[in-house]
Amino acid sequence: MLLFAASLTPSLLPRSPTFQGVVSGVALCSGYAVGCGIARLWSFLAYSIPEGRADRPRGVLKRLLMTACLTTAAVCLWRATAWQNSVRQLMGMDLVDDVRPFRVGLIALVIFASAILLVRLIVATFHFLAQRFHIFLPPRVGNLLGLVSVAAAFWAFTDGVIFKFGLQVADASFQEVDALIQDDLVSPTDSTRSGSASSYVKWRDLGKQGRLFVTAGPTAAEISTVAGGDGLQPIRVYVGLNAAPTPKERAQLALRELLRVDAFSRSVLIVATPTGSGWLDPGAMNSIAYLHRGDVAFVAAQYSYLPSPLALATAGAYGVETSKALFEAMYGYWTTLPRNARPRLYVFGLSLGALNADLSFDLHDILSDPFQGALWAGMPFRSVSRNEITVTREPNSPAWLPRFRNGTVVRFMNQNGGLRAPTSRWAPLRIAYLQYASDPVAFFDLKSFYREPEWLRTPRGPDVSPQFRWYPIVTALQLIADIAAGTNATPPGFGHNFAPAHYIDAWHALTEPDGWTDAELDRLKQKFRDAQ
Repeated sequence: MLLFAASLTPSLLPRSPTFQGVVSGVALCSGYAVGCGIARLWSFLAYSIPEGRADRPRGVLKRLLMTACLTTAAVCLWRATAWQNSVRQLMGMDLVDDVRPFRVGLIALVIFASAILLVRLIVATFHFLAQRFHIFLPPRVGNLLGLVSVAAAFWAFTDGVIFKFGLQVADASFQEVDALIQDDLVSPTDSTRSGSASSYVKWRDLGKQGRLFVTAGPTAAEISTVAGGDGLQPIRVYVGLNAAPTPKERAQLALRELLRVDAFSRSVLIVATPTGSGWLDPGAMNSIAYLHRGDVAFVAAQYSYLPSPLALATAGAYGVETSKALFEAMYGYWTTLPRNARPRLYVFGLSLGALNADLSFDLHDILSDPFQGALWAGMPFRSVSRNEITVTREPNSPAWLPRFRNGTVVRFMNQNGGLRAPTSRWAPLRIAYLQYASDPVAFFDLKSFYREPEWLRTPRGPDVSPQFRWYPIVTALQLIADIAAGTNATPPGFGHNFAPAHYIDAWHALTEPDGWTDAELDRLKQKFRDAQ
């Protein structure tokens, strides 16, 4: 009941009543499991309270504890609305009048009862098998074999039936969606886009996200109207998963496309790694297109059509392989060009795309001829490089916005900026991280099951509720739920939903385009806000 109560407190993202009920149900199960574990340990240690006079005080104590726990849970259910509003208010969201405590409690009880039935079924199966083994084996050996048999059967059923069947259904469903050509989309007539009549990549082989990418973005006229001067049509090259059988072949196909459209004559070349589904954030792509007045070429290759969590679970290595092959093809050709006659090269990745792109190159391989920089947005918590930087950050900087070695190579930013360091100059190679303190994808850590994370300590991020408290087990469950909530749980500029205005600040500081005043940048940001 205490873990159930703690699960009602705020975390990084706001939760709907149904989602809150699921989180609270899992917390209730976890608390029950912990209690059972302690009871088993108590019994194993052969501790017992003497009978007689101790029975009555023990019964009174149980009733008092139960009353206290129920009261705590009821108070927390009553306070849950204010706690959720403390998060929503920080993010500029509409406040809620009620979090439906009865719905939350009912969903939690259903999950709890289902878990208890499942566990008791497993225990009953264990006892059944152990008794059969006891016929011809010593008791302890029989118990061990019974335990192993139940664990193996449960794992085989979960992994071989439920998990694999679910993945097969999801894979087939998302593959059909990826192949489906929307009625309102037609192949581009502009020869600088993949999928056009003169392209080496066929329209049907781009995939859903590739088709959206090559048909989107500002035109040269729109860029001229907003940015002034003579705008160019940005080059967009995208190679779908079905365009070639292997990552290296898709990378070479992408290079052929770039050469076909003379992309290396542009001032800026962006090698972008999409998310698991092949999606590229329009806010990230369109913002730099405006900043450089269309004098930009984009290239990307798809490695999956599954959402990022499923892609990471089923094809994590394949994503890295694709990103690495694409970078090596682009960088390899780029280094053969004269230094004064080649574009500035930048690498971009969002979420899983950032994780894969970060692993696409080794600093030791590019130091002799470094490219210009990288922008990582919403780098996931699994990133080894970002975690090492955070651990070794300057002591007076917070974990959610670290400063690393005076900001010479690596810098972090959030909603309030951070890439412009007045005391140091950026090196020729620049790496920028865009992350929000309220992003669970960036700040989840398995250690939060038993230890308070550093980013919860004072000072906190501007978008983290001051009423967010760490609780063992519960906080980690809340963060997992926050990750599952996805980008739809918050408005742009919070959580894992990145605002175009912040991309503008990041690209402007990283690439330093000419001819932009603060007033012009504000107008550009407003244009993106109006389009949301």
